Amino acid sequence: MASMTLEIAAFILSVSGFILVSSTLPTDYWKVSSIDGTVITTATFWANLWKTCVTDSTGVSNCKDFPSMLALDAYIQVCRGLMITAVCLGFFGVIISLVGMKCTRIGGSETIKGRIAFCAGVLFIFSGLTSIIAFSWYANRITAEFYDPMIIEQK
Repeated sequence: MASMTLEIAAFILSVSGFILVSSTLPTDYWKVSSIDGTVITTATFWANLWKTCVTDSTGVSNCKDFPSMLALDAYIQVCRGLMITAVCLGFFGVIISLVGMKCTRIGGSETIKGRIAFCAGVLFIFSGLTSIIAFSWYANRITAEFYDPMIIEQK
């Protein structure tokens, strides 16, 4: 009974992690910058892995998708690939872990279910690692550009 409770808790945590990683992929505010006026903020620039946008003080947004994959910085392309890989691995991990749980009737004997559950765990670990690498690399680039005195762009 204790192993089944532990298995269900691990499944819930894994699905929660998959949902959180999946929800960060379309999030708009990966990078935010603003130009402050004397009284109000005159413009806010924000970007994610797919587009860049500008919002003025009246609340009107103007978004532009990145024009070409070849024109993008390499780190954005790699972060896109890592995030998509993390979501795909997490999805397959959820499906495989459902088959490998003891409380389901799919998958065969106890030893086969154990092997299936192990494979699902490996998929979840790789999914988490790829998403952590993507987040960390993107955050590192933003921080490095912010503190680099040679970059004159808006910070």
